Amino acid sequence: MLLSELGGKEIVNLNDGGRLGMIADSDVIIDINTGKIISLLLPDKRVQFKLFGEKEEIEIPWNSIKKIGDDMIIVEIEDY
Repeated sequence: MLLSELGGKEIVNLNDGGRLGMIADSDVIIDINTGKIISLLLPDKRVQFKLFGEKEEIEIPWNSIKKIGDDMIIVEIEDY
């Protein structure tokens, strides 16, 4: 599957069914030595304004992706 084919898919957390965002809004962290995807960075929609020490993004490790379907990507992350 090409990265461009993932663009329109929504990311959903398996643990609580929460919608985390669209893959098109994310950044991809790639290991420059192997070319493998390490994680996805999504903007955190819960942060309305930034306070000291708050994260502005959600990092989803690539190994947390459980299923890539036609319309969505199912991930399993804790502490969201």
